[in-house]
Amino acid sequence: MALKNILIHLDNSPGCPARIDLAINLARTHGANLKGLYVIAHEYYAPRHVSIMESGAKATETLFIEKTTSAGIMSECLYVDWSVVGVSVTDIITSYAYYTDLIIVGQYDKNAPNNTTPADFVERLGLASGRPLLVIPCSGTFATLGERVVVAWKAGRESVRAVNDALPILKKAKKLCIVSVGSFGHHDRAAEESVYQLCAHLAHHQVAAEHEQILATGLPIAELLLNNARNQKMDLLVMGGYAQTRRGAYVLGPVATYLLTHMTLPILLSH
Repeated sequence: MALKNILIHLDNSPGCPARIDLAINLARTHGANLKGLYVIAHEYYAPRHVSIMESGAKATETLFIEKTTSAGIMSECLYVDWSVVGVSVTDIITSYAYYTDLIIVGQYDKNAPNNTTPADFVERLGLASGRPLLVIPCSGTFATLGERVVVAWKAGRESVRAVNDALPILKKAKKLCIVSVGSFGHHDRAAEESVYQLCAHLAHHQVAAEHEQILATGLPIAELLLNNARNQKMDLLVMGGYAQTRRGAYVLGPVATYLLTHMTLPILLSH
């Protein structure tokens, strides 16, 4: 798979301009079309502040067009004011996500004024869309994306899916590290063997990867992953984000939930 058609969710949050900049850099790197999507949904019994919503959408649309035009990339901008009351933002975006290779969204920002994105937006979009999600932190600036990549690996469906979906980015990375987590005080040999097999598989795609195993401590696994990424100056974390419940349903796993709350770098999630 190649990244040739990227969808970015646009909104009026403070982090949107930085998200657009990263999306432009990624689209330029992969020669992809970048489609901006601004959605207005109408909840039941909610007052419709049409002028406020439309002015916010117009300002963001103008910013997107200015930035993409200046960058000289292929792009288009869609403004969708959904006419059916009661349809969620997530469901609307999902209907557009089917026809793209990657979805770029922002971390949920509870402090954003006039926030129209639900708290479970990332979780539900990842489960419903069938597409990988690139989640950008709501604060901070990021000069690069995909040059120094860390993959959080645990042999299983979710990690396999994430690595496969991220392969176009991994092929262009200058540094790639596969990280597994061992037990308290000693290495997990089975996990190491699994990573060696993964590295051999990636080599068939001309992707060279290093391996590091983090030993478990009293800290949450998600915090260990963030510390490792920070120490290596990584600019992207790739991981499988979902776990199966006893009843067979999939939900956002505890590690991914923690990361999306405390994230300090972009994260590519896949299901």
